[in-house]
Amino acid sequence: MMPRRLAQVALLVRDYDEALGFYVGKLGFSLVEDTQLDGGKRWVVVTPGGGGSALLLARADGAGQEAAIGRQAGGRVFLFLETADFQRDHRAMLERGVIFREEPRHEPYGTVAVFEDIYGNPWDLIERR
Repeated sequence: MMPRRLAQVALLVRDYDEALGFYVGKLGFSLVEDTQLDGGKRWVVVTPGGGGSALLLARADGAGQEAAIGRQAGGRVFLFLETADFQRDHRAMLERGVIFREEPRHEPYGTVAVFEDIYGNPWDLIERR
């Protein structure tokens, strides 16, 4: 029997290609799947690599979902991008125009800095101790 795991997290986006430009182009994620569905929808999955969960980029459908773009967790960090080399990834993300809300800080659990995705969702870039 296969063990259970969190495979994907759905993230509301305005436009599939716009989101791919950010997650693949600026964060360096890999496109895992882009399948056309009925009604103009697509099944678009990206991953930072290295195993773990993937993001399902879900185009918002209707006013309620559109209003939640960029606020899926009420302004709290809810996505955590772990790295083995914080300095390398922080520098590369800055060079690609990713917005960081703060300077890197050292916490008991590791080095961390909050950045924003294309829609303003806050993420942690973190290198664990």
